[in-house]
Amino acid sequence: MLEFEDVPELTDPVLIAAFEGWNDAGEAATSAVRHLAEVWDAEVVAAFDPEDYYDFQVNRPRVSLEEGRRMLAWPTTRILVATETGFDRDVVLVQGIEPSMRWRAFSIELLELADQLGVTTIVTVGALLADVPHTRPIPVTATAEDEAAIHRFDVEASRYEGPTGIVGVLSHAASDAGIPTVSAWAAVPHYAGGAPSPKATLSLLRRIESLIGVTVPHGELEENARAWERGVDELAQSDEEVAEYVQSLEEAQDTAELPEASGDAIAREFERYLRGRDDDQTGR
Repeated sequence: MLEFEDVPELTDPVLIAAFEGWNDAGEAATSAVRHLAEVWDAEVVAAFDPEDYYDFQVNRPRVSLEEGRRMLAWPTTRILVATETGFDRDVVLVQGIEPSMRWRAFSIELLELADQLGVTTIVTVGALLADVPHTRPIPVTATAEDEAAIHRFDVEASRYEGPTGIVGVLSHAASDAGIPTVSAWAAVPHYAGGAPSPKATLSLLRRIESLIGVTVPHGELEENARAWERGVDELAQSDEEVAEYVQSLEEAQDTAELPEASGDAIAREFERYLRGRDDDQTGR
């Protein structure tokens, strides 16, 4: 861990983490954490040494020009602290890229830092591709592994079995370490998952707000979410097969017992999605 700033003593901090890549359909999870960092004017206090956890042929460093000077930025995971949150808790934000290797060491190092900062709660955030319509509220399911966290956050027990990402590994490690941990996942329409999804980001933000008991300004997210939906509407209307498919998803959801997909349904979609990715990788 590369530490940049002295961190002041934090007040009952909650840690919120999201990672680019496999855990981040439509960039919804990382965009939610990025929004929180901007709203709360969070400051970077540390970063992981990229040499330890990243394959630079998979996640390459980027060159940019700043005031005529060439700068090199390495892929990493950054730790930010927000102390002006508007409620009675400070927040530690984790913005990163899913590591290429040494996930157990990565999780241990992150949890050791969380312990040093006095973190008392962890919220991990992710997004997956699923068979859900873009015209309805984006389903977000929240789960926890231990009974205390399930009752504290009023969420479902995690019953997922199958391949997992760094979000799942970190959540499991945190629960084993005795830190109350909850995970929130948004279901992004798979036919519109190739571009950033502000509607899914907004749904995740609202779920985070309810989990930790805070309200944050949404800025342009609500208008961006409406614009995204209009754009996907145009896509669907230009393709008869897509339009029919969207209509079938709408009918299935509207006739369901609840207006949004149930947690079990999202879990099934998650399993289907992960198996598909696993099959793709095996096929390669």
